[in-house]
Amino acid sequence: MTRVDAPVLPVAVVGLHGGQWFGSGAEAALRQADVLVGSARQHQDLAGSALPGEAVELWGNLDELVELCAARSAAGQRVCVLASGDPGFFGIVRLLAARLGPERLDVHPAPSSISLAFARVGIPWDDAVVATCHGRPVESAATAVAEHPKVAVLVSRDAPPEALGKAVLALGPAGPGAAPVTRDVWVCTRLGEPGESATRTDLPGLAAGLFDPLSVVICVGPGGGVAPAASRGWGADASTFAHRAGLITKAEVRAIVLGKLDLPTNGVLWDVGAGSGSVAVEAARLAPGLRVLAVERDPEACRRIRANAAGTAVSVIEGVAPAALAGLPPPDRVFVGGGGLAVLDAARARLRPGGVAVATFAVMATAVAAADRLGSLVQLQVSRATGIGPDHALRLRAENPVFVVWGRAS
Repeated sequence: MTRVDAPVLPVAVVGLHGGQWFGSGAEAALRQADVLVGSARQHQDLAGSALPGEAVELWGNLDELVELCAARSAAGQRVCVLASGDPGFFGIVRLLAARLGPERLDVHPAPSSISLAFARVGIPWDDAVVATCHGRPVESAATAVAEHPKVAVLVSRDAPPEALGKAVLALGPAGPGAAPVTRDVWVCTRLGEPGESATRTDLPGLAAGLFDPLSVVICVGPGGGVAPAASRGWGADASTFAHRAGLITKAEVRAIVLGKLDLPTNGVLWDVGAGSGSVAVEAARLAPGLRVLAVERDPEACRRIRANAAGTAVSVIEGVAPAALAGLPPPDRVFVGGGGLAVLDAARARLRPGGVAVATFAVMATAVAAADRLGSLVQLQVSRATGIGPDHALRLRAENPVFVVWGRAS
């Protein structure tokens, strides 16, 4: 007689908020379970639900949780693991899928604490960056807050909300002449539970406060948390920017530079030797989630950049490169429009892995030396149509050639 093994039953994972589950599938998993595995608080929240399964309290030892689930499931029992919110979002699903295999899981999420937090403050979060302090240093979450315009942070008992605020303020301004990081802050506490709250403050208030560690901290930059729409055009005419005596990256060159930069959705861009700031400004419009830093030595040029950058998130760093680069956050993208090879080398040394550097030069010998460092070079020769004579017939007037050099960090 051929032996037929009984199929291994799936392990259900049900997300809860204040003892509430979401959907008929979650209810069926809870009511059909032979074993309900969760924390004491979760079992207490479900005490009035008349669930028939054996309540097994487990807290802290995740290896024991996996072993219990595997053993009870293999013995033919229906196991249901209780979780908070969406267990697939920084939750227990990652561990269970890695140990048992995703095909063994039957997951029923509740709204995540992140989605609830943004809902409570009325801000969309499809463009937000999420960071966590659970098992990770608070400094990494602080860096995310400083580098991105919209961030939600899962704080912890070891790194409560006020520790996050202190860590962000400790980062200081992004270099000489730069303003410190400013953010509107909400501390959203005990979400989905009795006594939940959403407290609005700022970074100094966050650092000076005393908050419940069972919170989500939302930090947003200027604009009320609603990101501006990305621009669909670039290479704007030079006349749209304030500049001095034509000292501006020409529209056609700027269009090529922005294409070679391959702008990411989020991250940090340096525009070094920014001049009028035209590259920085157009980059900020194309990718509103970028943190764009325009570095320029001339105070008058810095004033023009600020005027040109009105309505964008461009920060102006007044200082002489390469020294002015020392205090800036590491870039994902760099454009060097002035300063020569020394500035290019200093900027390349700070690029994050996979980052892109682009530079422009008027002298071929310098461009070739830069290409030895970066790998790719093109010469752009633009001829511009101008009217001539009483009938304004068109002729082409050649602009000076420009060399564009680019490459990606390893």
